[in-house]
Amino acid sequence: MNRRHFVQTGAAAASGMILLKPLTAFGYAANSAVRHGLLGCGNRGTAVANSFSQNTSAQVVALADLFPDQLAAGHSHFDQLNASLGRPPIDTKLLFHGPHAFEQLAASPDVDLIQISTPPFFHVQHLEAAVASGKHVYCEKPVGIDVRQARQALEIAKRVKPAQSVDVGFQCRNAPPIAAIAERIKAGALGKIALVAGIYYAPASTEKTHPGASADEYRLRNWLWDRALSGDILVEQNIHIIDLSNWLLGARPLKAIVTGGRNILTHFGDCWDNYQVDFTYPGDIHLSFSSTQFGDYGVFDAGLRLFGASGFANVPYSGPVQITGAQAWAWQDSASTAPGSGKFAANGAFSDNLAFADRDKERTFIDSITSGNSHNQIAAGVETALSCMLGRMAGLQHREVTWEDLLAHGETYQLGFSLDQFA
Repeated sequence: MNRRHFVQTGAAAASGMILLKPLTAFGYAANSAVRHGLLGCGNRGTAVANSFSQNTSAQVVALADLFPDQLAAGHSHFDQLNASLGRPPIDTKLLFHGPHAFEQLAASPDVDLIQISTPPFFHVQHLEAAVASGKHVYCEKPVGIDVRQARQALEIAKRVKPAQSVDVGFQCRNAPPIAAIAERIKAGALGKIALVAGIYYAPASTEKTHPGASADEYRLRNWLWDRALSGDILVEQNIHIIDLSNWLLGARPLKAIVTGGRNILTHFGDCWDNYQVDFTYPGDIHLSFSSTQFGDYGVFDAGLRLFGASGFANVPYSGPVQITGAQAWAWQDSASTAPGSGKFAANGAFSDNLAFADRDKERTFIDSITSGNSHNQIAAGVETALSCMLGRMAGLQHREVTWEDLLAHGETYQLGFSLDQFA
């Protein structure tokens, strides 16, 4: 199966694709612009907002960031992008910076959709403001970096109005090859699943410097290195693979045993640079997951392998997406790609099997707004975030940790300084 056949046969329903009505109860005409406000003008935030602009009816009309230099860079970038798309520049009254920028963006009557692409520590706080304002929200993962935030997010989920759409950035589910093989796995193509193996081998993240930055500012700009700000690599980056495992198995892990540590990295920060996790799922299915985030020698590979009684499924970021066994199947467009040949994308805009992941995720989200078939993905996002926290706690406490242990512990991370200094 290739991508064209996948769409023609209607399997795109696995990604939640829907047809637009000419006009909805919300007053959105088909193909009319959804006014898009970007909160967090960094690398990933800019890439996602670019994709929204180029692939959907969303139009970036507002920007917000803690730092003036990032806001200015975002302003210049999106004015150029809007001009290339025949759209007007961003009105300067819709540029917000400082510690209260998120509240100003949420309060703006000129914005329909808020994209939250701030450091993970702030996701839930910003989600609460955006949901309370009645805006549609596209929130990057994770939905919370600790149990306290996860519980807060679940309370926010209860306050989402029927007319609001809130999506979480698990775009891998929408990549056409992954959506197609998921449909077959969930239909039983592998028989009884015995075990799953997952990997996420990535290079080190690069240092972000700024002239005259204080220690607190340096920490914020290098949030990927900081456990409280990022959640550690298991919660911030590896979450995509663990989310795919939860999704394909239709369950969350019950417990975890973990080894790993900070064996290579010596720069500022406290995030581990490698994890080896054994997650136990219902039915005594085990996910053996391994990850690294160090080195600059070009190694990158990520994906899942599922082993069942009657078949084996390979679900990689790059390489053949296929089922071997009684119900053999392959995504034709991936057949000639060498395993592990993909390039790491620091902004999350991957190629190969994920080439259309962002685009299709964003189209599905915008469709949910313009059609009135709204989404609320907060609870699902919280479940995956907690699954990753389960592994992190097991590693840090050097013991087996159950789901009940995690919730009972109620771990909490603190920022340790005030953002008011950046007003």
